[in-house]
Amino acid sequence: MSENLYPNHTAQEAGATLLAERGGSPSSQARQRRRTNSVVFHTLVIAVAVVILYPGVWMVMSSFKPNGDIVGNVNLWPETWTLDNYVSALGGIGGVSFWSFVLNSLILAVGSVVGIVLSATVSAYAFARISFPGRGVYFAIMIGTMLLPFHVVIIPQYILFNSMGMVNTFLPLLAPKFLATEAFFVFLMVQFLRGLPRELDEAARIDGCGHWGIFRLVLLPLMRPAVITSSIFAFIWSWNDFLGPLLYLKQPETYPLPIALRIYVDQTSVSDYGAQMAMAVLALVPVLLFFVLFQRYLVDGVATQGLKG
Repeated sequence: MSENLYPNHTAQEAGATLLAERGGSPSSQARQRRRTNSVVFHTLVIAVAVVILYPGVWMVMSSFKPNGDIVGNVNLWPETWTLDNYVSALGGIGGVSFWSFVLNSLILAVGSVVGIVLSATVSAYAFARISFPGRGVYFAIMIGTMLLPFHVVIIPQYILFNSMGMVNTFLPLLAPKFLATEAFFVFLMVQFLRGLPRELDEAARIDGCGHWGIFRLVLLPLMRPAVITSSIFAFIWSWNDFLGPLLYLKQPETYPLPIALRIYVDQTSVSDYGAQMAMAVLALVPVLLFFVLFQRYLVDGVATQGLKG
């Protein structure tokens, strides 16, 4: 039997020698493969991040460049640093101060958040918790409005608001928000409410609550993740809205920041690209602060989305 063991032992040694010549054991080869895949993956992620972040970083750096070094120059680092662009941006344009533009944008953004939260939550409760004739048809029509491009309804909406004397005011931009015209947010909250158990409604009804009590005392506190998510999107979309204010606002005193940014670039005269970049950076700060303040609630909402009971 001892004679039969030596050939096997020799074959094992030969196999080990062959593995060593080919790059090591299977476990070391697997580690090397995982290491290579990790390097390739992280390289691709960094490359994509650089491509995505480059325009934003270039905008920030260009705000510190002299006006003549911005156009036609894609270099990231300024050759000459200056704060004149921020002085010009904070000084305003066309006799209107920078802070007037900021105030107008805040009025539109905060008003949109309040209107969307109030109207979307109430409408979502009606669709998700109240049975009434035609509920499915009305909900389908509401979802269908999401398929309509905004440009299709521009003319009839403008004619309507113009006939009511609302043009050149904030009302055409804010009034629809309080009437649940944003189907996306209604749909988002309906889907969230459908994930909450109906036993909560029944328990509240036993305690004597009607629809308003159930909505205000029971469901609305549980809808905080959906409300915060809707608030973040509504604030950012309203803050960055360009077409709506361009249609309905005619006086520079009522312009928000997106329209004010366009004033700095005039093809018929000298364009102040440096001040435009500086104002763009300043306009980005409130959005970043808003997101940083509420991202914890957004992440918590996503993390607890699947919890029931």
